[in-house]
Amino acid sequence: MFELVLLVPESGVEAVSDALDALDALSVSVEDADAQTDHEQALFGEPDMPPPKAGWNRSRVVSLFGTEALASDAAELLKVQDFFADCAVVAIQNVPEQDWVRLTQSQFAPVEITPDFWIVPTWHEPPAQALHVIRLDPGLAFGTGTHPTTRMCLKWTARQKSSLGRVLDYGCGSGILAIGAAKFGAADIDAVDIDEAAVQSTRANAAANQVRLSAGLPDKASGQYQTVLANILATPLKVLAPLLCGHVAKGGSLVLAGILARQADELKSAYAPWCALEVTDTEDGWILMTAHF
Repeated sequence: MFELVLLVPESGVEAVSDALDALDALSVSVEDADAQTDHEQALFGEPDMPPPKAGWNRSRVVSLFGTEALASDAAELLKVQDFFADCAVVAIQNVPEQDWVRLTQSQFAPVEITPDFWIVPTWHEPPAQALHVIRLDPGLAFGTGTHPTTRMCLKWTARQKSSLGRVLDYGCGSGILAIGAAKFGAADIDAVDIDEAAVQSTRANAAANQVRLSAGLPDKASGQYQTVLANILATPLKVLAPLLCGHVAKGGSLVLAGILARQADELKSAYAPWCALEVTDTEDGWILMTAHF
């Protein structure tokens, strides 16, 4: 494999990327050419906030080709295009052969939720102290246990032991919260998401973990539940306040995550007509909010 490395101003990134795709590049990636310098730009905004701008002032565009000849031909064809006038070819270089599967897997180690509760990829053996294990590999749907919001929800679930009752996981993603509930004794679990891919992911992950749950689109949620879990983001959580609260049974618990610490008062106000939310956990600027009905 050979990679063609280009230096491209913000205005030319889209045209160059489209041209590389038309030239049958196997992949195209774009990164800040000034990364780790005084001119580095923070391009991505916080959750619920738009990015500060559409692109970097200077981008490093890297495309992968099967042979050196293909990479060289692509470079020569790009050089004569009008849109390439302010761009530059930085390098054409060999990419060493690697076991990409093993390299990717090495980035995902077992995740400790509590000392005896772990999330473990299928290519790892569970730690000796793990009494409760969720087997989960990275996939298309959100939720591998590595994000603070997921860990806080799972910690809360682990503390409840066998008092979870009927459970609703709203916005289930990978199904990790629903599977966690099953591991700690819940027997009647509905997991719902607006994304059909997430529903399929939840079903597959539940089967892999040998737990029973019912997964589907949001209209599958029905009646009231002893435990309602929703790990989404602050804005949709505010919109969903009446719906989620309506699903919590008397004496039940509402557990919300995907919330930044600075958003706590917004959520308290949004849910005030139905319940009194409290911050019950915090990690890396994210908070867990719960209410008892």
